[in-house]
Amino acid sequence: MRTLLLPLTGILLLNLSVAAQRVAQQFERVNFSQVTIDDSFWKPRIEKVASVTIPVCIEQTEVKTPRIQNFEVAAGLKKGEFKGIFYDDSDVFKALEAIAYSLKTHPNPELEKKADEWIGKIAAAQLKDGYINTYYTLTGLDKRWTDMSMHEDYNGGHLIEAAVAYYNATGKRQLLDVAIRFADHFDSLFGPDKRHWVTGHQELELALVKLYKVTNEERYLKLADWLLEERGHKHAIGYTWTDWRDTAYAQDVLPVKQQTQITGHAVRAMYLYTGAADVAAITGDSGYFKAMTAVWEDVVHRNMYITGGIGSSGSNEGFSTDYDLPNERAYCETCASVGMVLWNQRMNQLTGDAQYIDVLERSLYNGALDGLSLSGDRFFYGNPLASNGQHYRREWFGTACCPANIARLVASLGDYIYGQSTDGLWVHLFVGSSTTQTLGGQKVGIRMQTAYPWQGGIQLLIDPENKTRFGLHVRIPGWVREQAVPGDLYSFVKTGNVALEIKVNGKPIAYRIDKGYAVIEREWKKGDVVQVDLPMEVKRVTARDEVKAAQNRVALQRGPLVYCVEGADNNGQAWNFILPDDALITAGFRPDLLGGVTALSFTAPTIEVSPDGLSVLTRTKTMTAIPYFAWCNRGQNAMQVWLPRKIQEVKVNY
Repeated sequence: MRTLLLPLTGILLLNLSVAAQRVAQQFERVNFSQVTIDDSFWKPRIEKVASVTIPVCIEQTEVKTPRIQNFEVAAGLKKGEFKGIFYDDSDVFKALEAIAYSLKTHPNPELEKKADEWIGKIAAAQLKDGYINTYYTLTGLDKRWTDMSMHEDYNGGHLIEAAVAYYNATGKRQLLDVAIRFADHFDSLFGPDKRHWVTGHQELELALVKLYKVTNEERYLKLADWLLEERGHKHAIGYTWTDWRDTAYAQDVLPVKQQTQITGHAVRAMYLYTGAADVAAITGDSGYFKAMTAVWEDVVHRNMYITGGIGSSGSNEGFSTDYDLPNERAYCETCASVGMVLWNQRMNQLTGDAQYIDVLERSLYNGALDGLSLSGDRFFYGNPLASNGQHYRREWFGTACCPANIARLVASLGDYIYGQSTDGLWVHLFVGSSTTQTLGGQKVGIRMQTAYPWQGGIQLLIDPENKTRFGLHVRIPGWVREQAVPGDLYSFVKTGNVALEIKVNGKPIAYRIDKGYAVIEREWKKGDVVQVDLPMEVKRVTARDEVKAAQNRVALQRGPLVYCVEGADNNGQAWNFILPDDALITAGFRPDLLGGVTALSFTAPTIEVSPDGLSVLTRTKTMTAIPYFAWCNRGQNAMQVWLPRKIQEVKVNY
């Protein structure tokens, strides 16, 4: 496990310009409820979540596991005892949050009725003082709030997130009132001049900010800030798990504002820094921003997989040492990739810098999306970058955080596409969609048409109510600008200057680049059409020499997608070839493959054992590579992302 070092003077001086001023959000995200998605890539996935994934979550939560039953017993509606794991309440709340997002975009009276039924049972299980946690209610209330590792606050955070989402989607207050009573209960016990509390699994911090935004109750924002300030002062108590005795596991070695390195459990870290960004965005506290910038660089520059996944170690579900990024035993929890999406969105809003969306997009299309099967009813908890066939997608997990987490992310995709500032519109992700926003008192519609990520053509149809001047900020991905990722952890084998042409109404137009965005400032009128054509050539990616698992290997990337070789496409083999540096790689859309994907093909020398087992045969074969997110949808088989460039890296019949 990594040791968190005290911040050095040089590190502190690095961001003096930041510390000297308050930070401020550069723009607001456009809420998913204001975005209509008609994208050929994402719309079917959103509909699959609504029609398949959410019903699976409901069945597992209500029928196949005792999660809802625990609330019924706690409410006195049934007799029984607690069954399951002490943090199982959170899965109910995450499922409700996913339902809320889905109801907003896919109204479903039966689904809403089911959610209301669950909410009634949750409300009935809440104690008079506002406390709600079925584990302690049914096993011993005398032990509540005595052990910070027992996820009471984590469960409460997900309750609040679900309540805010459901209120925003339906206008119904019952779950929101439950969440408010819980937050008030927590606030009555903890805070300045009260009891100390270090959240065991960070989540409550960011949830309290959401509750503040919907209620305008400043106490919740102050409580979120206080919880962040509690870390790193040896206030933690309880810690019944051995792992918890090393406080780096829960990012509790140093105060948040002094942290410079990523440590411990990956999901906890993501929720912590998302909460810190949320607080910084409202309070302007540059201390949080300075720390988050340093930690973000530590993650992205030294500890992130090419897929945007994080957390290489299964022993602590998180981080080990710099550049320790193994392939076959990579942990890369789906929830951690979801957390990368959340955190990078907030960092983008604080800075207006496209590098954060570059990372968000990488995590979204690869590390997170891989967690959900194409059928919508099978899941990955961990997301390795290589397999000898032992990995497979599961129907559910004992610890079932990932299914509902990826469901709520996909259902709320509209949150991540557009932004709005006082004088501009921002296009972050390329997803076929439309929205209408108000700029300078004028309603401005924008509609995006694209076949991304398979094709790079993007059309933006601008439809202002009347002629109006504003800046249109269109992200130019780092991979277009020949930057594999921010920093130098990964690099493209060949780079060159790309002169990207942007047209308005069919004519090339001048634009300026500001922090990775092409900014077009002009007076816009009805019918204006912006056209951007992103080059979609296949790129070879290499890693720094310190990444031992990628030495003498390359990864393939096209657009935002990382590719892998899977045995299902290559006679059961994924380890018996080399990819020569001069091999021609072609791309072609295959409507018959995995629901329709752009696959890559190349000719490569392969090594095989002869039928009699007495000799080795070398043959040249055409190999197929598929998008990483789509692997293991055809049963268990071999796979690898980092492809060998030299023969000593080949494994025969692995």
